[in-house]
Amino acid sequence: MPIYEFLCAACNRIYSFHSFKVAPDKTPTCPKCRATDLKRVPSRFGVTAKAAAAGTGGGEGPDGEDPRLEREMMRFAAELENMDENDPRAMAAAVRRMTEIAGEPVTPAMEEMIRRLEAGEDPEKVEEEMGDAIEEEMGEEGGGGFGGAAPTRDSGLYPM
Repeated sequence: MPIYEFLCAACNRIYSFHSFKVAPDKTPTCPKCRATDLKRVPSRFGVTAKAAAAGTGGGEGPDGEDPRLEREMMRFAAELENMDENDPRAMAAAVRRMTEIAGEPVTPAMEEMIRRLEAGEDPEKVEEEMGDAIEEEMGEEGGGGFGGAAPTRDSGLYPM
């Protein structure tokens, strides 16, 4: 039974949902605030059976996602488990890597934040000074924004 993770921007929380389908045809609602605009995020739990069965081939899977992208995101998620969250250079490298994998554009404020982290500046100071600008740019792009606190994870498992 596949497990998918979704971020509720309103709660800033990641929830896990189980599905009886490998390619679910709906997005769940938030179990806490009932928001309907949850966004799927890479799962920490491991590769789903679909991705494992995809092997090293390319192309799109049955749900329209590229299995190579899913494998790369899973590899990246495993790397993040060992990242020193207090190392600004490691944080900058992680943000750069995430945008590369996802093919997301790096906004000017995000680039400035990464540059400052790469220079070794204190992450909390950088966030305090740049958080609003990054959030504003990410809002314009339709993204969730990196300027706020990292989302927390709910320990429950909910039906899709």
